Parts: sequence; structure tokens; C-alpha cells
Amino acid sequence: MSPAESHILLFDGVCNLCIGIVNFIIKRDSGKRFRFAALQSESGQMLLKKYGISSTDLNTLIYISGKQCLDKSSAALHILKDLGGVWRFFYVFIYIPTPIRDFIYHQITKIRYRIFGKRSSCMIPSPGVKERFLN
Repeated sequence: MSPAESHILLFDGVCNLCIGIVNFIIKRDSGKRFRFAALQSESGQMLLKKYGISSTDLNTLIYISGKQCLDKSSAALHILKDLGGVWRFFYVFIYIPTPIRDFIYHQITKIRYRIFGKRSSCMIPSPGVKERFLN
């Protein structure tokens, strides 16, 4: 894995909750370490294929960090840890068994469009952060 494939977040590009999470990370990532790609994008699809992940399941967050490719609650917790600051303290939830964490994660994914809404097309990054998004 190249250094360019570290700290990559693959997200559902039409989900308003997911886009909100991306914007949350961008605001707090002063070192600009995190990069992003919509699961629906060409780059997102290529990375899914590379890591042997189904390209039809858009109900998960994927985080590529170092040699790890994480999904669901594990991805979210590792992102918070790597974001640093006060956010790294949420990593303590990693000690909750994965099936329990992922059950909660799946409950949120089931209602995310209903509560937060959905866009008709993928997020288009603003010019100030466009370089942090994979093509």
C-alpha cells in the first residue's frame, strides 16, 4: 500500500449524514491527512474492488488506514482515534464487542435517509477542499 492510500474514507456520496461526517472531519483535520471518495465514484469502486469489498453495499463506511481496511463501527472509531484531539477518547468504545457495535451501526444506516435525507447526486466538494477528494 502506498502512502497515498492511507487515511482514506469511502462514504455514501448521496447520504446527507455521510456528507455531514465528511465535513466534520474536514473541519477538524488541521493536518489534512484524511482523503475522501464517494463509494459510488470511480476511485471508490476501484478501492472496493482492490480490497475485495462488495461494490453494491453502500450502507457502510470504509476506512483505509495503513495496512488496514475497516468498515462499519470499527471504521468510525478508528477515524475518531486518528482525527486526534478530544475525538480520540471515543476509541474506548472499541472494547464493546463488534457485533453489538455493528448492530447499532446498522440501525442507524436503516434510518439515515429518513432522518437526514438523501441527495439526487453525489456530493461535489467545494474548491477549497477538492484536492482532498480522490478522482
